[in-house]
Amino acid sequence: MDFSNLRLAGGGGTAVIEATSAKWNEITRQFIREGYGLSETSPVATFNRVDRPRRPGSIGLPVWGVEVRIVGDDGVQAKPDEPGEITIRGHNVMKGYFRRPEATAEVTDAEGWFRTGDIGTRDADRYLYVVDRKKDMIIRGGFNVYPRELEEVLLTHPEVSLAAVVGVPHPSHGEEVKAFVVRVAGAALTEADLIAWCRQNMAAYKYPRTVEFRDSLPMTATGKILKRELTQAQSEQAQPEQAQPAGARP
Repeated sequence: MDFSNLRLAGGGGTAVIEATSAKWNEITRQFIREGYGLSETSPVATFNRVDRPRRPGSIGLPVWGVEVRIVGDDGVQAKPDEPGEITIRGHNVMKGYFRRPEATAEVTDAEGWFRTGDIGTRDADRYLYVVDRKKDMIIRGGFNVYPRELEEVLLTHPEVSLAAVVGVPHPSHGEEVKAFVVRVAGAALTEADLIAWCRQNMAAYKYPRTVEFRDSLPMTATGKILKRELTQAQSEQAQPEQAQPAGARP
């Protein structure tokens, strides 16, 4: 195909893997400029502007009329490169959920800041980055583990086609890190091989201790992995079997 007239390529909805962006640039001579937003922000809140350098992995800067803050659990703005919840204020933010005032109050404050539920950071030049969904964060032995970071590393393995990382119940750590992986067609990658590779490429407290290979992963219509289905299945497996009443057949 002839891409000589292509002037801009944008991406959103999910993180763009840098290897994908590099391949796209090789074919089209245009990098994918990422943006970010939610339905509640109409939907774009940030974007990598064409008049500024693109930063790999960044969702760019706030669009016109929009403010973005990174806020810690204490409500104070986070320092550069310090993770916190992404909050947004501007003309693009919704007035509220239809006939759901309680739900609206849970995500907005009196000053008009909308709490996204996403963890992010801001660098010294004010470029923004999404770390992960707050509800997806794994707390392993008191350490915060962000699945998205590990998934991006897993996808650099030549025999991994798709990956999803979740937390599973653990008796002493609270949660343990588990990876669901779809192998590249014809790959002979084993669980032991992949775990050993992860140990070499991830911090000691982060790497997955178990790997489950699957032919596919559950997805939404827009291609997002349904992690709640994976975590729900793990929770059900972890629950002890209920005692059978006397005389009942197993």
